[in-house]
Amino acid sequence: MQGTLSKLKATHTQPIQYQLPIGNELIALNEHIGKRITLTHTGNIFCCNCGKKTKKSYSQGHCFVCMRKLASCDMCIMKPETCHFDKGTCREPQWGEEHCMIPHYVYLANTSGLKVGITRHTQVPTRWIDQGATQALPIFKVQTRLQSGLVEVALAEFIADKTNWRNMLKGVSEEIDLKASANELIPQIKNKLDELAELFGATAIECLDEEVVDLSFPIEQFPTKITSFNFDKNPEVSGVLQGIKGQYLIFDTGVINIRKFTAYEVTFSA
Repeated sequence: MQGTLSKLKATHTQPIQYQLPIGNELIALNEHIGKRITLTHTGNIFCCNCGKKTKKSYSQGHCFVCMRKLASCDMCIMKPETCHFDKGTCREPQWGEEHCMIPHYVYLANTSGLKVGITRHTQVPTRWIDQGATQALPIFKVQTRLQSGLVEVALAEFIADKTNWRNMLKGVSEEIDLKASANELIPQIKNKLDELAELFGATAIECLDEEVVDLSFPIEQFPTKITSFNFDKNPEVSGVLQGIKGQYLIFDTGVINIRKFTAYEVTFSA
């Protein structure tokens, strides 16, 4: 089978069920755990937006031209607190309306330890699965991406806002009482929350009382040493698939972040 890679698709079951998109085909990956599979990069990369062949991938699968013009590739996607939609400078205002000017959640998660993150309301629980979180708890619902970013920045003064991907892949993090963590953290940003309520309105930020979501990943064996595959350096990834976590395939020979190689043309064999 041959085609361009897209990020892994996941279904929240126990354990999570994964599919690998290659071109227009979907490969059920869970049934391949414990078996040898091979992914071989053909050397071709086709922009995931315009489809044109590109020598290099930018912003996870885009050609240079699309990376420069698309709102989804803007820096504010990585740093939502810098969203500039209200300044009238969004690259694609309609895209911004559909993706940024909609409800977002601020959440706590257990990935490589306790972290804070944000996600669109339509991306629950996909975002948590993609990050390899074993637990997640939405703590605030806000009206826009900008607001979620500002709350996240306030919380990031006290806890991490990034995942240590190597530690995330090495095993299941020790269980965290996320509700207790939320109860401890929220009072510490009260002044910031009051400031944001004055700026955006009293109903802009809603404090939630949700249940913790538990996530279980299909892994037979965790790696003890992390060796990362890179199609730009070696076109072939091969080994016994030992598990899947986040956007990573875990082999007995190393790991690969599938999302990083979006738009790379590969052949799949098992």
